[in-house]
Amino acid sequence: MAHLGAPFLFCGNRWLRRPFNTTIMRSIWRYLWPLPWTLLGLVIALAARAVGAHWHVRHGVLEVHGSLLAAGCRRLPSPMRFEAITLGHVVLSIDAACLEAVRAHERVHVRQYERWGPLFVPAYLVLSIWQWARGRHAYLDNPFEREAYALAPCGSPAQGVQPAAGNDKVMVE
Repeated sequence: MAHLGAPFLFCGNRWLRRPFNTTIMRSIWRYLWPLPWTLLGLVIALAARAVGAHWHVRHGVLEVHGSLLAAGCRRLPSPMRFEAITLGHVVLSIDAACLEAVRAHERVHVRQYERWGPLFVPAYLVLSIWQWARGRHAYLDNPFEREAYALAPCGSPAQGVQPAAGNDKVMVE
């Protein structure tokens, strides 16, 4: 009798090759491919947690909100302010209400990280610069954002989410 991890099984009177479990490998790869950005998100999450941020894991994504995240976002230069941002499998948000409002949008970005892995942020930045160079909006016309707003319109500027204090536009990231 073969043990569970063996590549072959004895079935009846013959040996059968055990099918390779691609589902497990895909699940592992979903987390490994964007790992560099997830690690950056974890470092920020740990620092935020140390000063009182709240966090929980929901559907395989670490969600962090509150504490000094909101204050830190307000200190960023206006074009860089955000209400929520995704780094791999970590979502950082200024507060629980904002996180609830943009959760579906941020999940689209998690899936984009799973597809693009460590190339996601460079690709995102290149596309934003390209849109800006063409006289378009670097954030709203970015194809990654257009996909996220198309698949999860909740929290889009058209839905009435208010920009962060002192910000002239909504940055849901």
